[in-house]
Amino acid sequence: MRQTAKSSLTTELHCERTPPLQAQIDAAVRDQTTPISRLLKLMAALDAEANIAKEKLRGQLRARIGAPLPY
Repeated sequence: MRQTAKSSLTTELHCERTPPLQAQIDAAVRDQTTPISRLLKLMAALDAEANIAKEKLRGQLRARIGAPLPY
């Protein structure tokens, strides 16, 4: 019987208990060595939540990524 390997993301999510999204974003914004790919993944996760209260976090991420803020 053929077995498929779990993706590293799936394994990572099940093996570790991840902190809340807000804590992850705060840490990523403070850490100047956070890769842009990680920042973009956090932005995607934040966009998926579609919560108005998350606008401040979205602004912090946009500023850190360097994306222009909408007017």
